[in-house]
Amino acid sequence: MSPTPTVDRRTMLRSVGAAALGASLAGCAGLPIGSTGAAENAVLDAPDNYETLAERDLPYPIHGERLPEVSVPAPRHDREVSTREFVGERHVMLTFVFTRCSMTCPALTANLVQVQAESVAEGFADEVAFLPTTFDPEHDTAAELETYGEDRGVDWDAGNWWFLRPESEARAREVVTDAFGVAFERVPEEDRETENMAYVHANTVLLANADGYVERAYTGRPPNPADVVDDVRTLRERW
Repeated sequence: MSPTPTVDRRTMLRSVGAAALGASLAGCAGLPIGSTGAAENAVLDAPDNYETLAERDLPYPIHGERLPEVSVPAPRHDREVSTREFVGERHVMLTFVFTRCSMTCPALTANLVQVQAESVAEGFADEVAFLPTTFDPEHDTAAELETYGEDRGVDWDAGNWWFLRPESEARAREVVTDAFGVAFERVPEEDRETENMAYVHANTVLLANADGYVERAYTGRPPNPADVVDDVRTLRERW
């Protein structure tokens, strides 16, 4: 990207969103609707706009679709973690962030933290796995991720939180954009008002059931954590 003229961040963000919607990735074939209004692989009721979404060939997985599978290093655990390794054992929540972000990334992370706190308080910490993934591995070292988690209230002792860190930005694009349909773009240093504006990106939180199918794809503005907690409670009640 040319350093001149100065990039308008709102324009770039709109472009990122358009790229996310227009990318030809996993696709989104419509699935049969059951008696509860849910797709056959999901237990939550379908979102109000499900039929419209199912016709749009979205780049990210939605209600009833299979959770994509990629393996990514989890530096705090000193091993690679597959996004589907908990199938048959735990429900899974994912989001995609960079730790320098002071705008939407803390709100995205807060949804996972709130559900984690609920899981500890209600005694189901071993039923859910949290897989936040950075797309800024150059900056987000193991130490940075550790500090970020502590600052955001992650309960490391709960044993259900795995920070995922692709080995490079190229690998981050394969994981975050190609596999999960979440677009992000680096902002040139000369166009950043502050260092925490290093990227513009689409906002996505995914909730998948223990069979490995997406129950909810929260996109656009970060969801209200209370609503996400309610969805997790309903998922557990119906599971």
